[in-house]
Amino acid sequence: MLPTPWNPSTTLADLPGLAAIRWGGREALAFGRKRETFAELAVKVDALARGLIAAGVEPGGRVGVWLNNCPAYIHLIFAIARIGATQVPINTRFRTADAAYIIGQAECSTLITHDTSGPINYWAMVREMVPDDERRADGTIKSTAFPHLERIIIKTIDPDIAAPAGTSHWRDMIADNGAELEAELQTRAAAVQVEDPAFIMYTSGTTGFPKGVVRNHGFLRNQVDRVHHLGTTETDVIYNYLPLFHIFGYLDGPMLSMATGNRQILTETFDAEACLDAVEAEGVTQLSGFETHVNGLIEAQLRKPRDLSSLRTGVFGAGTFSAVPIMRRALEVLAPMIPISAYGMTEIGGNACLSFLGSTAEQMCETSGRPCPGFDFRVIDPETGHEQAHETPGEIILKSYNIMTCYYKKPEETAKSYNADGWFLTGDMGYLRADGYLRFLGRYKDMLKIGGENVDPMEVEAYLQGHPDVLEAAVVGRPDERLTEVAVAFVAARPGRSPSEDEILDFCRGRIASFKIPRQILFISELPMTTTGKVRKVELRQQAVDAMGETDPV
Repeated sequence: MLPTPWNPSTTLADLPGLAAIRWGGREALAFGRKRETFAELAVKVDALARGLIAAGVEPGGRVGVWLNNCPAYIHLIFAIARIGATQVPINTRFRTADAAYIIGQAECSTLITHDTSGPINYWAMVREMVPDDERRADGTIKSTAFPHLERIIIKTIDPDIAAPAGTSHWRDMIADNGAELEAELQTRAAAVQVEDPAFIMYTSGTTGFPKGVVRNHGFLRNQVDRVHHLGTTETDVIYNYLPLFHIFGYLDGPMLSMATGNRQILTETFDAEACLDAVEAEGVTQLSGFETHVNGLIEAQLRKPRDLSSLRTGVFGAGTFSAVPIMRRALEVLAPMIPISAYGMTEIGGNACLSFLGSTAEQMCETSGRPCPGFDFRVIDPETGHEQAHETPGEIILKSYNIMTCYYKKPEETAKSYNADGWFLTGDMGYLRADGYLRFLGRYKDMLKIGGENVDPMEVEAYLQGHPDVLEAAVVGRPDERLTEVAVAFVAARPGRSPSEDEILDFCRGRIASFKIPRQILFISELPMTTTGKVRKVELRQQAVDAMGETDPV
């Protein structure tokens, strides 16, 4: 259960203080050699919250967080909530075009990012989006592209390095701001209501661009159910390699830790070898992820067996045909771990369905779990709307308290997400079984799932058509052993033009996220069309499969 007693009015703003009261001296977070107790984490959250107030972040302001996994990210999650603002996570694999769209569409007043992180120069991308002449010496912003953007805060790789001109430095945000701001912080935190927006998390949809899913603080109720399903307590050790900008990593990392007092080992990226080393050395009890992660862990354990006796459970997306053999191998190779199969999406919460620790192997491996409390699922024929019989595939729809508030500034898309009877339309294909379990089979909306990341082909198509030599483009998925599927682009060139594959790929590199870049470009004289003017993607998918084995340049 959540710290002290949880009640329906509990918000993210309350959690650090409640956790510090209950588990103050216990270790909450490990990141490399850095360690923090729950009490220390709460102190850092409040120092950062005061820093954000001093910087001018107002209640209701939207704060874009473009950071890789690190302790500062977790502090920000709760500090932003405590001052009554709204977090806007930005995928760190996004590049200028992707990030610019989100910063603008979310109407962010604040952007927080790195100067550099590993090989990626975030500052160079920010500078491209907000040129020097739009950043003033006092740190304020006057941008024509981003009229709502007021400040940029840079977390430098070396804290002693000065922040770039026209920006604020992260170290000023975490300085001790004294008691003069404490009263305002406490007033703001007390004013946060469950119905207030907690975050706007962007996910690709059926339109050509990502949609901002607005979630209020009420999602914490679903965390209570997760804890009961998983049996997680303060004695558990969670190894979190999932990105914090993704709903899965957000929930299975900081939210679960604050809910149960468990220790969280946070890493910047997924490394199967390092993960299993930590299971053996640190007594890790829980893991989570997609089938890509499970497969990597299996292969790592087979290469170098470790003592996994501490490994108890974890949450994994399952149900698709490609996941079944991987999950069955996991039961053997990663024993004694009991995997919990799950189904969810940003709009309905990370876990709308879960299997149980006592589920059968077949239920764990071949389903996506049973509906959680507060979720009512149906499967319908997408053409007629009639409810389907057990085992008959159709579109998954549901009603729940845990559905998003809306898509930010997209009322038409929000309205289209519901049918006339108020059921949320997931756009996913699946079926319900006689035993009450749901099985997710795929996406009706042509969404691609590349290594756990949602990729909207229409978004990539729109970007490719921005190339001066491209007349038309269509993007489809092709099966991939490591990533589940990858994108393949079919391109029809403009008359008299003959772009090369490398030219098209160079147009993508550094501008859109690497996982969105097609694995292969296949040139075609014209796209195959139906009589109603739609691209025959079934035909293109087969061509993409037939082309497997040709050059994979990315």
